[in-house]
Amino acid sequence: MSIWILLYGLAFYPILNNDRPIPSDVLPKLIVILVLFYFNYFYLVPEYLLKKSVLIYLFVSIGLLIIAVAGLNHFYEPKLQEDFFLERQPPRGFGYMPIYRSFINLGIPYVISAILRMYVEWKRNENLRLSVEKENIKSELQFLKAQLNPHFLFNSLNTIYALSVKKSPDTSDAIVDLSELMRYMIYEADKDLVPLNKELDYIKSYIQLQRLRLSDSENVSLKITGEDRGRAIPPLLFISFIENAFKYGTDYKGKTYVKITLIITDVAVYLNVRNKIGIFREPTKNSGIGLQNIRNQLKLIYPELHNLEVENDGKDYEVSLTIYQKQAKP
Repeated sequence: MSIWILLYGLAFYPILNNDRPIPSDVLPKLIVILVLFYFNYFYLVPEYLLKKSVLIYLFVSIGLLIIAVAGLNHFYEPKLQEDFFLERQPPRGFGYMPIYRSFINLGIPYVISAILRMYVEWKRNENLRLSVEKENIKSELQFLKAQLNPHFLFNSLNTIYALSVKKSPDTSDAIVDLSELMRYMIYEADKDLVPLNKELDYIKSYIQLQRLRLSDSENVSLKITGEDRGRAIPPLLFISFIENAFKYGTDYKGKTYVKITLIITDVAVYLNVRNKIGIFREPTKNSGIGLQNIRNQLKLIYPELHNLEVENDGKDYEVSLTIYQKQAKP
């Protein structure tokens, strides 16, 4: 409504400001314009144009405009003073100019109403598409997490089983560590984001659990640098890379070589996991679920905002992952 007031206020201002008479057809023309505008906006565009019936829409629209122009020119012929416009020129030809002007005056708001309605519908559909896409991504992430959690539990139980077979006194400590890890998974893993310091505590507990089962963990290290306060990250994002390193990083002598480096800067979080390739294990159908799930999560959560590199030279296996802050990627 404010747009209408502004437009027609500007149109009437020169007339009212100079004490000129208002043409007799202005009010009827305004009423017709409003009727055509909203009839087109609420009925014709949704019923025909948006349903791809373009020819019918054009035929009806042109017909309405012709009828409106003919009616206005027949019933409301403007009567103005001769000096209403300075240097006013008399009509030329067969008087087509007044009809042409009326057609333009009615047609422009009519076209604007169609454009406006199509934009509103496009915007609504775009918002709906984004909402559905967001829900699909959320559902897919939940599905990936649902796969990842049993995968982690399976590996952890294998660790405790190995300790129990050796009748290790550390078995009870391992069970306590596992319970803390499970607590984190139950109460935090279903969230979209968790504080980075909680995720790091989880990683430390997991590495401690792995140390308990290793016969030689001298070459297992975790180095964290940078400020983790106030940072957040999707839960369980790094753990699959670390699990994989422990799974394949033990050689035939029982020695394990796993180096984990995590660097936190203002613009990115950088993870590097490197392990010696120890005992060869034949790949199984489900052996790559964890890593593949993380790849999929990264594509969904950080499109164009992450860089994942994997190197395997037959002796060393190295994963480098960089997650950039938004608007921080070089």
